[in-house]
Amino acid sequence: MEWQLALLLLLGTLVVFMGLGLPVAFAFFGVNIIGALIFLGGEAGLNQLVRNAMASLTTFSLAPIPLFLLMGEILFHTGVALRAIDAVDKAIARVPGRLSVVSVLGGTMFSSLSGSTLANTAVLGKLLLPDMLRRGYHPSMAMGPIMATGGIAMLIPPSALAVLLGSLATISITKLLIAGIVPGLMMSVIFLAYVVGRCALDPSLAPPYDVGRLSLRERAVPFLIYVVPLFAIFAVVVGSILAGWATPTESAAIGCVAATIAAAAYRSLTLTALLTALRETAKVSVMILFIIVASVTFSQILAFSGATNGLLALIVSFGATKTVILVSMLLALLILGAFMDQVSMIMITVPFFIPLAQQLDIDLLWLGILMLIVMEISFTTPPFGLLLYVMKGVAPPSITLRQIYAAALPFIGLELIILALIVIFPALATWLPQLGASP
Repeated sequence: MEWQLALLLLLGTLVVFMGLGLPVAFAFFGVNIIGALIFLGGEAGLNQLVRNAMASLTTFSLAPIPLFLLMGEILFHTGVALRAIDAVDKAIARVPGRLSVVSVLGGTMFSSLSGSTLANTAVLGKLLLPDMLRRGYHPSMAMGPIMATGGIAMLIPPSALAVLLGSLATISITKLLIAGIVPGLMMSVIFLAYVVGRCALDPSLAPPYDVGRLSLRERAVPFLIYVVPLFAIFAVVVGSILAGWATPTESAAIGCVAATIAAAAYRSLTLTALLTALRETAKVSVMILFIIVASVTFSQILAFSGATNGLLALIVSFGATKTVILVSMLLALLILGAFMDQVSMIMITVPFFIPLAQQLDIDLLWLGILMLIVMEISFTTPPFGLLLYVMKGVAPPSITLRQIYAAALPFIGLELIILALIVIFPALATWLPQLGASP
């Protein structure tokens, strides 16, 4: 079978299955079964599919995923993270768009403790959005910062999606986790600058209100009690990776222990909260592991069918420069992100992008960070960005999807600026991992 026909068969069948509403993992499993029968030798191909499933899961590099998720779930379900956000609220002085600033700072802090973008947005939305709307904040200034900052959890470690991308794309997970810190903080800073600047120019977007006069002690004590220890957890987790003292798996385990100790110290660790955290972690982890099993076999079938090599040869024959091809990859991801979830984007593009990048000598670490940034942007890209619908779920019924789309657009523009900076100056993403003794 010609590679063009094989590619059309595999991708076309995948589109049909996803269009029928099958879950992502099962859509890929269906394509894999068809591909194994045609391209891997019938029954022998099905046996190979089972062996691939076992081999793809019995790898130590996947262990950080459930551990990072568990760390965030413990801090969320025990209420430790919510206390920290309340302490940040008290610590901030009178600034334009005060609650929007709180959402950016609190979201960035929670991003450094949770591997879940969706949980980050849901927590901030439930906690801050009703108060912001009640105080007369414009919907765009109330919802936009929450959705934008929620996506930072994909970049700042611990990031479960970064571990997944690193595993599937054979990029050093240690380096990928560390490389996300600077772009994530850059986004947080540009969001803060935008919020304060817009609200200073147009106070009607976020009407000021009397927050009462708190003494320096009343501001500092909650911050020292509830925020500084969480920063210490982040420093231990990330610092141990950066210094080369621990692998991502070991640092994730340290983070889980530290989160449990913190919850116990605040007298928030209950059996119910712990069981809920374990149950939610298991749900997400099983989903991710199913997806990994499907993805590895899909990549192999594409290679055996000749589709991967054929498409790469066709692209190289055009004679396009490395920069043009890189920008084309990012544009393809931006378009896909408007219509599908991030895991599906990884599974569809990695089998093509990584071999192409290796052939063109593109730095895989740089490419991995660019892919994560684009996938973060796609979380808020209309019409099907997942965070748009998370926000719709926590917002009052009077808030329309049109308003949510409008709230997201300015922040998408800011994220595109950061993406352009990382494309132009790759060292922004790659210098920090080079400081550590990474494996």
